[in-house]
Amino acid sequence: MDYQYLLSDIENKVAVVTISNAPGNKLNTQVYQEITQLMGELEENHNVHVIVLTGAGDEAFVAGADINEILEMDTVGMMDLTKITRIAFSKIENLNKPVIAAINGVAFGGGFELALSCDLRIASEKAQFSFPEINLGVIPGGGGTQRIQKVVGQGVANELLYFGEAIAADRAYQLQIVNKVVAPQELLSTTKAWAEKLAQKAPVALRLLKSAVRTGSNMDPESALTVEGAFFDGVFATEDRKEAMTAFVENRKAHFVGR
Repeated sequence: MDYQYLLSDIENKVAVVTISNAPGNKLNTQVYQEITQLMGELEENHNVHVIVLTGAGDEAFVAGADINEILEMDTVGMMDLTKITRIAFSKIENLNKPVIAAINGVAFGGGFELALSCDLRIASEKAQFSFPEINLGVIPGGGGTQRIQKVVGQGVANELLYFGEAIAADRAYQLQIVNKVVAPQELLSTTKAWAEKLAQKAPVALRLLKSAVRTGSNMDPESALTVEGAFFDGVFATEDRKEAMTAFVENRKAHFVGR
């Protein structure tokens, strides 16, 4: 697939994916489809262990949906787009590799939802977050009403969703929406450092760890513990588990083979 709106670069087992759709790196049907396709390709690429997702420039991570595309859409057209949106965001959320959002500017509407679908989020001091949909006479349609509750709880989620006002990066950090806030010029280097550190972990264990967290978060506690136990038993049988424990005993760095 030829990518019109996405750029990707792979180095040190980390893929940096940049959304480039000026102005604002806004989301449209093509962007969603490209995200789904590229994430699938990176998932199958054994040279990629971690993915960084960011926006081009220093003003916007993703400023939201392309209003020009949806302004005249009827209900059927919007239903089709909502399905495409859900597929893209769920692809990121359920990918078998960690995805870290490097939020370089505004993350509004779909941009906020995109960031929430990632495993970890690092923000520039310039970043802002908002669900402005209520001010446009609609509601979030890409999972925002559900994912934000899991991060901040229902009360704060209601505040963000009902008022549609933007919050700054420091407030997002206080609410645990982002894991870290850094100076704009340090954003990509910091995010890459996190990604490269994760990329050194045992790949199978990291994959099953993400799956245990994601799967268990949607289950009752006992079922989630059963899933965790099954994944633990599975990863215990890997060559990398034996190598990691042997390296620990021998006080040396482990060398993982991904099986």
